[in-house]
Amino acid sequence: MTTVGTEAQPLRVAIIGSGPSAFYAADHLLKQSDLVVEVDMFDRLPTPFGLVRGGVAPDHQKIKTVTKAFNLVAKNPRFRFFGYVEYGKDLSHADLVEHYHQILYATGAQSDRHMGIPGEDLTNSFPATAFVAWYNGHPDYRHLQFDLSQERVAVVGVGNVAIDVARILCLSHEELARTDIADHALEALSKSNIKEVYLLGRRGPAQAAFTTPEVKELGELEEADVVAIPSEVALDDVSRADLEAGGDKAAQKKVELLQGYAQRAPAGKKRRLIFRFLVSPTEVLGDSDGRVAGLRLAKNELYASESGSIASRATGETEDLPVGLVFRSVGYRGSPLVDVPFNERWGTFLNQKGRIIDPTSQQPKVGEYTAGWIKRGPSGVIGTNKPDAVETVQCMLEDLVAGQVLNPSHAERESIEKLVQERQPNYVTFADWQRLDEIEVANGAATGRPRVKFTRIEDMLAALGKNVTA
Repeated sequence: MTTVGTEAQPLRVAIIGSGPSAFYAADHLLKQSDLVVEVDMFDRLPTPFGLVRGGVAPDHQKIKTVTKAFNLVAKNPRFRFFGYVEYGKDLSHADLVEHYHQILYATGAQSDRHMGIPGEDLTNSFPATAFVAWYNGHPDYRHLQFDLSQERVAVVGVGNVAIDVARILCLSHEELARTDIADHALEALSKSNIKEVYLLGRRGPAQAAFTTPEVKELGELEEADVVAIPSEVALDDVSRADLEAGGDKAAQKKVELLQGYAQRAPAGKKRRLIFRFLVSPTEVLGDSDGRVAGLRLAKNELYASESGSIASRATGETEDLPVGLVFRSVGYRGSPLVDVPFNERWGTFLNQKGRIIDPTSQQPKVGEYTAGWIKRGPSGVIGTNKPDAVETVQCMLEDLVAGQVLNPSHAERESIEKLVQERQPNYVTFADWQRLDEIEVANGAATGRPRVKFTRIEDMLAALGKNVTA
């Protein structure tokens, strides 16, 4: 009997998704010196790298250099990329079971969580994820339109994504024109009438989820003053005791920066970015045309919960904030896939340390795994996905040693390529992507930008000489 993981029968692994967790998992698998592994990575878009391309802010180019490491993974002759191939449409779960010993789902967390308040679905109320995808040129979102004629905008949430949205709304045309922001977003934002952007946090400055570098760079905006209300960034007794007990220097630094903004005299710049803490939206207020006209805010106080965490509760005092545009950034969740057990409550695949769990037997499903945000929820930065992916791969290797792998009837390398060619003749290889990458970078160099992105799939296919009508 041929042993799986040898030259005669390599361990065949399918990875669904091509973001950081997918590439970190592929890298760890391919680095196994005592094992022959072949990795096929699938993505429904022609472009790889997931949120590194579609989520990282366009003015944060340094963060995107992580793709250099992913390019090295893709150079491995035992790695293949099948872009523009969608699970559930071009390939089914049954197809993967027939062709691979192991399947790893790394599809991220693309959906947003709702605030659950009246008026949330009014015109001009949006999830932050949609705005981020729009300005980053994601093909699914490029058609969206945001009413940037409004003078006041509220961003609900104080995580890094919320900070990104607020910052992009406050950047000058010159600042944006030095980035790889999508052309349609650059044009729309250049005509923006926005004068005030509010960032709203339900707890205090010490509990804000954004990182220190994110809040520090706001003070360097060319056309926006950063404002905070002294009473809202002052440390309450509960937060002060928590910081002193925990010795959290990062949180202390964030508080110091915010308190500095509260003491800084405005320079009279074109826009204002205003931090608000200890407030929770309870209703999105609308006008007679069904458009956002404001937010009703409940003012909060902090207390130590029974579990020891710091929670907020309403004081009974309210405030109406006049805004014409609202972006919610209160959390993200993954989306289910056909035939993959999903935990609706958590918005993740049902798993234990990356092993997909059968909901009926509560036992691991042979040969099926998950990694990244769809495994653990939307937490951490890009690098956090590396140990997460390694944990999953360790489970995969343990199961291989135990003989707990799928028994594909078509494990040969050529079989899946033939099937993909039949189902999606316009599929994109990594070499195809590199050609698109070269074109984007060249187009950007011509205008002094990092790149000019393709934002339409048909344009990508046409640039590669593929039959767009197929």
